[in-house]
Amino acid sequence: MQLPVINNPVAEAPSGGCSAGSCGSTDDQMGHLPEHIREKVFNHPCYSEEAHHYFARMHVAVAPACNIQCNYCNRKYDCANESRPGVVSELHHPVQAVKKVLAVAATIPQMTVLGIAGPGDPLANPQRTFETFRMLSEQAPDIKLCVSTNGLSLPDNIDELSKYNIDHVTITINCVDPDVGAQIYPWIFWKNKRIKGREGAAILIERQQKGLEMLVAKGILVKVNSVLIPGVNDKHLAEVSRIVKAKGAFLHNVMPLISEAAHGTYYGLTGQRGPTNEELQALQDECSGDMNMMRHCRQCRADAVGLLGEDRGSEFTMDKIEAMDINYPEAMKMRAEVHAAINEELESKRIAKESKVQLVSIQGLKPKVAKTRPVLMAIATKGGGVINEHFGHAGEFLIYEASSAGVRFIGHRKTTPYCEGGDTCGDGESALDVTLRVLAGCEAVLCSKVGYEPWGPLEAAGIQPNGEHAMEPIEDAIVAVYEEMRVAGKLAMKKVELQKVA
Repeated sequence: MQLPVINNPVAEAPSGGCSAGSCGSTDDQMGHLPEHIREKVFNHPCYSEEAHHYFARMHVAVAPACNIQCNYCNRKYDCANESRPGVVSELHHPVQAVKKVLAVAATIPQMTVLGIAGPGDPLANPQRTFETFRMLSEQAPDIKLCVSTNGLSLPDNIDELSKYNIDHVTITINCVDPDVGAQIYPWIFWKNKRIKGREGAAILIERQQKGLEMLVAKGILVKVNSVLIPGVNDKHLAEVSRIVKAKGAFLHNVMPLISEAAHGTYYGLTGQRGPTNEELQALQDECSGDMNMMRHCRQCRADAVGLLGEDRGSEFTMDKIEAMDINYPEAMKMRAEVHAAINEELESKRIAKESKVQLVSIQGLKPKVAKTRPVLMAIATKGGGVINEHFGHAGEFLIYEASSAGVRFIGHRKTTPYCEGGDTCGDGESALDVTLRVLAGCEAVLCSKVGYEPWGPLEAAGIQPNGEHAMEPIEDAIVAVYEEMRVAGKLAMKKVELQKVA
């Protein structure tokens, strides 16, 4: 198989970077954490990039009311084919929500996290939210409880959040400047009044920052979500990141604006564009540093169920749950066994990685590699941290960057599956065009299998299809392909040099 080549090496020199056998993720979020923090995040798919390959989450829609209006939000309550925040198919009362959580926990044993994220704001619906948390803390104490809020009512609810051992809170903070906020939030509802424009934005910002400080003082991990809105806050979010980091936020998640007009949002109807993949990555890189950046967010529905990147919510409508016959003691036993197996695999991977590092340190080895340009690769996976998805069946691709410094996760890109399903592909022309656009900038796509039909168009677009690493760990496969590309590049340059001499 012919690989694209890396044909511009800078130098052959000891770099401390990766070789085919030593390269690992440069975004290792876990290694530097104290043990009590590791315990909170190691199996949380939103707080750990590695965990999202193995563990599932779910949201329950018990909070219909919201106390602010965002120009990027339109809360449609019955829109099963839309996947974005604020959308749900069913609203639940707390008793229904708890029944749903227990059914999902029994059916999807790798589910570890329950969040309340809407479809409105959980803290604008405190009675429904905390009644749900109270029952879950009693009936399912092994499930992590999370809440996602705009922050307006956050300072008033810190003690109640602490009461139910909620260790993870997400605050959506899009700005720290009221003039910027006035372009994002038309109004807030505060102390029984609707307050508009800059005044409303200033109150929201003050409450968000106060809530953040109070959560950190309580030892609660805070993830800050920010929506990147080109021309509105794109030049401002680096300052947001700096401030929330200084105040103790654990993780920053910069998300792209979803701006399709079909969603009926103000931004969508007025033509506000979303960011390009390049703009999003550039801002995420600018905001990164000592603070962890979340790059694997899927901007989930408020009733999402399953692994990140999949949605099994349609399997757990209330009518289907009522018809289920679940042996809960047996299901909980299986759940414990599944968690133990995943934990054992993760621990084994951690030990193997540490052993490599120690061996290099003991032997004083520094792999000699060419300092080459970064290469983006797209990965088709169903989860589990391995390459296990057919190219034509992929509804999204994970994007990684390989370089002489290592492998790092960049993000994900959604697409329309090229195949209709099964063993044969349909026409697929328009779907393939979509995928080619989505994969722009990538030089290789690694999948478990790729058909003959899309092979040529992928190569013509400068994207080399690769099905030779099926069921291999993602980063190991990326390292192997990158090394092959590097060697091919060296050979190509040597051939050019020989031709010049001749």
